[in-house]
Amino acid sequence: MIKKAVLIVALLTVHLTPVFSQNRTPVLRQDVPLDSIRLSDPFILADKNTSTYYMTGTGGMLWKSKDLKKWTGPFKVTRTDPASWMGPNPMIWAAELHQYKDKYYYFATFTNRAVKIDTVGENIIERRASHVLVSDQPEGPYVPMKDPTYLPADKPTLDGTLWVEKDGKPYMVYCYEWLQNLNGTIEKIELKPDLSGSIGEGKLLFRASESPWSRENGGTGPNKVTDGPYLFRTGTGRLAMLWTSWIGDVYTQGIAYSKSGTLDGPWLHEKEPITPPNYGHGMLFRTLNGNWLMSLHSHKSTNGRTHRVPHLFEVDFSGDKLVVGKPYLP
Repeated sequence: MIKKAVLIVALLTVHLTPVFSQNRTPVLRQDVPLDSIRLSDPFILADKNTSTYYMTGTGGMLWKSKDLKKWTGPFKVTRTDPASWMGPNPMIWAAELHQYKDKYYYFATFTNRAVKIDTVGENIIERRASHVLVSDQPEGPYVPMKDPTYLPADKPTLDGTLWVEKDGKPYMVYCYEWLQNLNGTIEKIELKPDLSGSIGEGKLLFRASESPWSRENGGTGPNKVTDGPYLFRTGTGRLAMLWTSWIGDVYTQGIAYSKSGTLDGPWLHEKEPITPPNYGHGMLFRTLNGNWLMSLHSHKSTNGRTHRVPHLFEVDFSGDKLVVGKPYLP
C-alpha cells in the first residue's frame, strides 16, 4: 500500500491544465496577455522563418504572438491516428515544438485512459508515453510518422524533449514515471536521423533520489518525482539540464551539469533550486531580437484549484553556469 502522503504528492504531480478533446473546437481569442493564459509546461518556439513566436504545452493547443505581449489562440494542431495505441481521444501533456533540419517536430506525452498497463499499490497506471509528430510548418498540422511507438508499452513515460549530441545523433530525453518505478528517472533513447522512430533501448541518466534539493512531504528524504527535462549548453560548452520536482508540496526547478559533456554524464546536481518556489518545467529560447529567456509556469493552489500560468525570466548562461535573473515582462 502506498502511504497517504505519497498519494497526495502523486495527485499534485498531475498536469492540471484543462485538456481539450480532439473533437472539441477551442474558442479562438485574440490579443491575450501572457499572464491571462492558463497553461502548464509552456514551450516557446521563436521561428525566424515566420517572425512569430509559437507557444504550446499541456493540452496540446498552440498560441501565436509577434511580440511575446499579445497572443492569439488556442489552435488545435495535432492529428493523431485513432487506430494507434493513443486511441481516439488522447490526453496531451508537456508538448514541445522543435525545428530540426527542414521540418518541425512536436514532442508530447500522450495518454490513452482506456488502457491500463499496471497497478502499483493503489495506483492504476494508464497507457502513457512520449511520442513525436511532424509538420512542414510550425503551425501544423502535426501528424504521426513511421514508428507506432518510441518507448516500451509497459512503461509510463512522459515529458520527452529533443537533444542532439556533438556527433550529430538525435536523442529523446524523457522521464520514466515514478508511479510505476517508485523512484522516477530521466532517461535517453536514440532517435532515427529523421526522428521518425527510436533506435535500441532507453538508458538511465539519473534517478530523482539523486537530487540534493528535492524533499518529500515531512522532509524525510528526496522526492521521487522527475518532471520536465530540458537540455542546453552554456557559453563554455558545458552540458546542462533543467528539471523539476517538489520540496514538500512546493513545485521546484533545479539544474544538473554533465561532467563528461555528454548525455551519459555523470550528472552533478546543484545543491539549491535554480528558480523561485512554485515555478517549474522550464525551457530556454532565443527571442527574435537575440536575447535569451526562460519560459516556465507558476504553480498556485487556491481553494482546492490549481492555476498554472506561463512566465518569462531573464537568463545568462554565457559563462560556466546558468544564472536566472529577474522576471521578464514583455
